[in-house]
Amino acid sequence: MFWYYLIKLHSQGVFVITTQQTKDPIKHVVLLMLENHSFDEMLGCFQEKYPYLEGVNPNNPPRFNVDSKGNKYHQLPKDSYSMKLDPLHDFEDVKEQMAEGNAGFIKNFLAHYKCKATQEECHNIMGYYRRGFLPALHALAEDFTICDHWFSSLPGPTWPNRLFALSGTSSGYVTMPDGIKDLDFVKTIDHQTQKTIFDRLSEKGKTWKIFFYDFPESLIFANQRKPDKLSHYNSIDEFFKDDTQKDESSFPDFVFIEPKYFGLDQNDDHPPHTIMKAEKLIGDVYNAIRSNDSLWNTTLLIVVFDEHGGFYDHVMPPPAVPPDNQLTEYTFDQLGLRVPAILVSPWVKRGVDTTIYDHTSLLKYLINKWDLGPLGERTAQANSIARAISSKKRPETDTLAHIRVPFSQLIQDDVKEVDPQTSSHQGAIHRLADYIENELNGEEPSVEAKAFTILTQIFHFWIEIKAWVGKMFYELGMKLAGQKIQDHTLRINKTEFIAKKLIEGAKTRNQ
Repeated sequence: MFWYYLIKLHSQGVFVITTQQTKDPIKHVVLLMLENHSFDEMLGCFQEKYPYLEGVNPNNPPRFNVDSKGNKYHQLPKDSYSMKLDPLHDFEDVKEQMAEGNAGFIKNFLAHYKCKATQEECHNIMGYYRRGFLPALHALAEDFTICDHWFSSLPGPTWPNRLFALSGTSSGYVTMPDGIKDLDFVKTIDHQTQKTIFDRLSEKGKTWKIFFYDFPESLIFANQRKPDKLSHYNSIDEFFKDDTQKDESSFPDFVFIEPKYFGLDQNDDHPPHTIMKAEKLIGDVYNAIRSNDSLWNTTLLIVVFDEHGGFYDHVMPPPAVPPDNQLTEYTFDQLGLRVPAILVSPWVKRGVDTTIYDHTSLLKYLINKWDLGPLGERTAQANSIARAISSKKRPETDTLAHIRVPFSQLIQDDVKEVDPQTSSHQGAIHRLADYIENELNGEEPSVEAKAFTILTQIFHFWIEIKAWVGKMFYELGMKLAGQKIQDHTLRINKTEFIAKKLIEGAKTRNQ
């Protein structure tokens, strides 16, 4: 009977491998981590192809959440490229969303946005994309391994989840810096002194690079701001124009790609910007690797999202092992909500891996693969993605040759630059840049500096008020909102400049 069900599962493209491969054919691992979408929303549609995938069955009555008045909002297909409102996903919000079996998404969304939230926006919170709608992510899902139980590492926002993904812990940190709470921002950054995957790779003599567009968020780790680590940071142009064009022997053992976090060409997939720009990034990364035969035949690409971003998923996260004893803010005994995750390589099968993973599962794989040093108890107890790697390579003709994202899908006309919004994530990166600037100048944050930070926040709040007035009174509003546009642009330029100054200075000193 066991073998009957095993064969039946395999015929449906579902596989669970319980033993680790003795010989790993993968020489290079590339991690592309995007922002803020749930599994149901992005990949739940693949239950249509794989009945055993834990997703969305259009033949069943749709799942729903209710608002405070009892009105139902169903999990139905959607076709919008973007949301004008950014769903909440901080620690307290995620706890509300997970209440009563993930029944709190709509209540949480409406509690924050009230009259701003339209029926369409509520539909976007609950909705999912039809199979084939996403030209890159769905193309990879059709051809490679979907991980339908890959959870974010904790029920919270971007920063702590990315900290887990690269170090196996967030050092007890569960929130995003925001508003007056930024008084504790320096303390938060000061705590990120833990060992990272980059430290462990360097200790073993393994090569690695980080490619970025505007500002590498991984600089939050204290060790990453040291000169020897900064020399590993490179512009994304070098990935596409140089590194992937050479023979695979010169390609790094591990690569981490950070998307663009700011501006109209932001491609990290964080609302409100169009999802199609992230689709192009996914397609570009895949095409660059796939077009180099020697690199393609030795590489594993992981495309994964850091957290669910406030979008509905129906699966309750399972229990988790705390990474360490830093439990002041949270017990870290439960994973966060499911996120889209796809393993891409000629060495993985076409189908679904139902194993429970979180972001530390990649760390576990790398540690076992290259005999690296430990990265916390969560990583030690995680399931390794090694079980999804096959001992038999698929032929060239059996894998997707190229991904194309039509240019017409990249045009975005529903989010206007006249009202630029700074998300909590972007605001945190700005503040990290300021922290680094103080380090570069050899300055300790003083009482005066903290006071100035508060005044700056008040100033930005005042700009927000003027922008709102501008929208209410159009003729006067264009003039009033103009200052916000200028401030927004200058702030982004400053943040980008600080990263370049830090990295270029370190490279100059090392020459």
